[in-house]
Amino acid sequence: MIDLRSDTVTKPSDKMRAAMAAAEVGDDVFGDDPTVNLLQERACEVFEKEAALWVPTGCMGNEIAVKVHTKPGQEIVTEDRGHILNYELGAAAVISGVTIRAVKSADGSGHLTWSEIEPALKIDPPYFQAATALVCLENTHNFAGGSVMTAAACAEICERSLAVGLPVHMDGARIFNASVALGETVADLTRHCDSVMFTLSKGLGAPAGSILLGSKDFIAESCIWRKRLGGGMRQIGILAAAGLIALDEGPERLEEDHANARALAEGLTNINGVSIDVEKVVTNIVIFDISGTGKTSAEIVEALRANGILAIGFGNLIRMVTHLDISAGDIATTIAALRNIL
Repeated sequence: MIDLRSDTVTKPSDKMRAAMAAAEVGDDVFGDDPTVNLLQERACEVFEKEAALWVPTGCMGNEIAVKVHTKPGQEIVTEDRGHILNYELGAAAVISGVTIRAVKSADGSGHLTWSEIEPALKIDPPYFQAATALVCLENTHNFAGGSVMTAAACAEICERSLAVGLPVHMDGARIFNASVALGETVADLTRHCDSVMFTLSKGLGAPAGSILLGSKDFIAESCIWRKRLGGGMRQIGILAAAGLIALDEGPERLEEDHANARALAEGLTNINGVSIDVEKVVTNIVIFDISGTGKTSAEIVEALRANGILAIGFGNLIRMVTHLDISAGDIATTIAALRNIL
């Protein structure tokens, strides 16, 4: 199958498998796993942060950050298509007892500006309103089609948030894709954020794991919450060994994924009934509108599956994500299949 559902479906390379088999391990709950410790130290170097913590998933990393930054009964602000709001099963409410104030980006990019965030804030509100405790950003923005936020734009929000006493968390699951697309380092893209989560198991190709970064005090408390949430996984050096390779080598080849995504978008423009803005495809996520085809996204996705191609449909949209297991030939096959189906 040509699996375009997500970049989470990648298989670990032979080099990763060999490293996993040979990994030196210890009990990570006691801080004794040398491979995990090395991965966390390496992440700190790359992001220029004080401390880091390996977590099983990006969702856990995000939700730990929300928990540490907030108190029950408070409110967080995020973009209305953000992952923390829409794709984490209400965990912010269940785990942290907070509500979420959704703000729609005026330009459709998924990236909020301070002028859009500020009116939604409740700083020292009256007794009948929940106080804002945290601003959450996302880069790249998943369901805005992998759009990117520049270092300058992020820095402005962080500086303004700091001025009113609010921390900023960055859901940077695909921050390396943003780095490659913008030509800016991940350290610069997240420099002023109080906490950052990035995922090893998406475009970087590791089989599992994400990293949460922040100050030493933030990570110390995050470690406690990881244990409470069941994330103390003992001899995790087996997975961290693959994560080290993903972190050191994965970013180098992301440009290939971006090129394949752009080729896919350009091919879609020649198919009747499909609508897509090619210029907005800058990373590895392609979302296109099929409302003009006379078919539902479910019908098209099922027809693609019958042709050996996997994608995700929702409403009048279909999402396809390129990754290290997708070739230029796979893109050509997908375009041809869609043309035949439609």
